[in-house]
Amino acid sequence: MAACLVTLVSGGSYTERETWIAAALTHELPLLSMAAILEGLPDGQPLLLPDPLLSLYRIAPGCMCCIGNLVMRVTLNRILKNPPVRLYLGLANNQHINNLVYFLQQPPYNELVELDQDIRI
Repeated sequence: MAACLVTLVSGGSYTERETWIAAALTHELPLLSMAAILEGLPDGQPLLLPDPLLSLYRIAPGCMCCIGNLVMRVTLNRILKNPPVRLYLGLANNQHINNLVYFLQQPPYNELVELDQDIRI
């Protein structure tokens, strides 16, 4: 089984991150399964909505590494039970991206995901 490709999108406002991910999704093949974990809540009308090809998870704001990765771990485990081809992680702050990358490179995630892009807004 191929690893799920992960794109990190961090910094900027929630709307900027969601806009970047929405634009990237339009370039993906329409038959790919995808998932997105977005930190925070939309500022207004959300651009991304769940559909059969996109599993969408919105989580409360809070630095993923500073809160012990519990929310990230639970959400990732749910997603990776039936892994998508691509996963977007929209994070409010890019200050601790290196800690999140380290987390994703540890077992069991090191065999389940492959870091593809690190977009900092």
